This record gives sequence, structure tokens and C-alpha cells, in this order.
Amino acid sequence: MMTINDGNGLGIYVHIPFCVKKCRYCDFLSFENESAVIHKVYIKALVREIKGRAEVYNNNFTVDSIFIGGGTPSLILPGMFEEVTNAVKDNFNTSDKPEITIEANPRTLSPEKLDQYISCGINRISIGAQSFNDYLLKILGRIHVSDDISKTFKMARAAGFKNINIDLIFGIAAQSMGIWEETLEKTLELDPEHVSFYSLQLEEGTKLHEMLARGTYKKVSDELDREMYHYAIKTLKRAGYAHYEISNAAKSGYECRHNMKYWSMRDYLGVGLGAHSYMCGKRFGNIKDLEEYIAANLENQNGPPDYERHREWNHENSVSDQMSEYMFTGLRRIDGIDPAHFEKKFNKPLKSAYFKEWPEIERYVKKGFLISDGRGLRLSEKGIDISNKIMSEFILSSGRCER
Repeated sequence: MMTINDGNGLGIYVHIPFCVKKCRYCDFLSFENESAVIHKVYIKALVREIKGRAEVYNNNFTVDSIFIGGGTPSLILPGMFEEVTNAVKDNFNTSDKPEITIEANPRTLSPEKLDQYISCGINRISIGAQSFNDYLLKILGRIHVSDDISKTFKMARAAGFKNINIDLIFGIAAQSMGIWEETLEKTLELDPEHVSFYSLQLEEGTKLHEMLARGTYKKVSDELDREMYHYAIKTLKRAGYAHYEISNAAKSGYECRHNMKYWSMRDYLGVGLGAHSYMCGKRFGNIKDLEEYIAANLENQNGPPDYERHREWNHENSVSDQMSEYMFTGLRRIDGIDPAHFEKKFNKPLKSAYFKEWPEIERYVKKGFLISDGRGLRLSEKGIDISNKIMSEFILSSGRCER
């Protein structure tokens, strides 16, 4: 069973909100901007925020993972990443071998960029492939074609990357089981260390959601979506990957260290436009306006950044919040929840904390949706299909568990 480390390892998420073209399914805080001038000013503000955050948190943590996400981080000039990674290393206590990931899209990389990533310590790359079918890539609004994925992967290997993730999406309109099988086959031919596979979500505000409302896009059936999901799990397991989180599989030792922090209630600090953090039981998010973010970090050069102006929202978790989040993030891990660890963390047995919900939880166990045994409490494979419904049982009303 994968253990949860309660030590002081800190993950830092670095948000780069720029992209070449906004994908039709994307609801992330990102926008089309290829201006190197804007990128440079943004990185300057980002470095300033990192230095200011280090003054608050550095003495209590050691950074052991950095995740550079977007947007399309690989769009900006590689020298700017060196400024970011150096800012973290120079201002935070950093472990000897931190996991440093960069998200990248095909057609935005070159051998020169990849060499510079390696030289500034980036040792993991996540390639946004999504599909190996050109028609589906057009539906999604991607800027690359299938051949670009293989070329990008081989470039990354040649540059020295020994830890590569391939991101895939299933449940796309016009995607048959045969197309999905071919995508998985081509993914495995590349032999990545890690594979992420997500069901397409049609979020409000995205182009695909608008197309759905107009009747120009049709959702796949729930039955086909689930068939694709379970086929992926079976195929990846057969190829030697461990299915360790609902949407992630990895070869042994290549589970994403940074993302495991999200699923294990570990501290992580988000820096950059709109970035979210979970630090010492508090959740907070940065402002989402680019000009305001830059001004908040760069206007006062004689003192720390203005964090009151910098923060869009702030929430201090109650004990009930902590328990609820522990359960529904932990149940995303295939290993699930260790009741002994729950009791140690919250000074209360799991069954006692959820005494009102326990009869319903036991019904899920009897029906085979939850597994409760010597390894702990976890979702079964068929339980994953109704995971949102099951996880809702573990959301405590505020204050209830303190009585």
C-alpha cells in the first residue's frame, strides 16, 4: 500500500497562463498570447512572488516537487524557466533531487528548448497528446497532428528525459472504441513512464459546451465512456503500469510525486496568476487579472508584494473540512484510505467520525462499490464509475465532528 508522508515536503505549482490557441474544451485560466514581452514581465512578477512567499514559508518546508503547468508552459522562452527554477532553489530549502515537471504541447518544443530544460533541472515532462487521431484533435481544437506527438516524444528522449507522461482524453464525439484502442496502442509503443487518461468534461464557458448547446456537438453515451475507461485500465495494467489514481497509471517508481500531494492532503504552494494553494490547513487563490497580478508583485520594489491585493479568496479549513477533503481526495487513490492513518491524523476512528453515514457506506461495501479489508477502505473498479456519489457520503457538515 502506498504510504502517505506527513513530513515537511512542499510542492510548488507554477502557473504559466499563455497558450498559442485556446482549446475547445479548456476551462482553465489561460489565454492566447505569444508576446515574448508580456511573457518576460509576467516571469519577473512570478519570480517576485516566489521570493515573497519564501519569506513566509521557507523555514518550515523543504521543496521536493515543482510542477510548471498552464496554459502551455513550453510556449515561452526556456531561459525564463531558469529564472523560475533558480528563484525557487535560491529562496526555498530544496531537496537534493526534486521532481520538476513541465507541461508541454507538441509543436511548441525543439531540441534546443529541451536541452535547456534539462540544464535548468527539469527532469519530468508531461506531453499533452490527448489523441492520436487527427480528426479528433481538430474537434478538440489542438494545434498539433498525430505525427507531432511521436516526434516530440522522441525529441524528449534524445534530450535525456527519463520520466515522460502522456496525457490522453477519451469520451470525445466521433471517438469509437476502435479509435481509442489505437490511441492506447500508439501510446504504449512510445513506452512512456506515466499515462494520464481523462474523460472529456464539457464545462460551461468552453467552445465545446457552446457547440453542445447549439446542437453541433453530441456527447458520447455514458456506457461508451465507461467502456473506454475500463479498457484503458485493463490495457495499461497488462502493459505493466500500476493504476494508482482514478485517472493515472505509472510504471513502478514513476508515480507523479507532485500530484500525490493533492491526493494525500499534503501542503502545496501555487504561484502565478489564479494559482491555488493549500498551506497549513488554509486554502487560498491568487487574483485572476493579469495586469493586477503583475502590479501587485512589481509596484512595491522596496518591500514584499501586496498579498492582500494579491489574493482573490481565502478559506481556513475546519476540522470537518479537513476530514472531508482527506476522504474524497484519498479515495481518488486506488490504494484508498488507511483507517489507522485517519485515526492518527484526526484522533478519532474513521467509523466514529462518519457514524451517521456508516450504514450507507456499508451498503456500498456489500454491493461491491467499496472494498473494506486489511488494506483499508477504497473504491472498487466499478465503484469508480459512481465515485462522485460515493464521495458525497464523506462530506461532513461544518462543525459536526467537533461535537
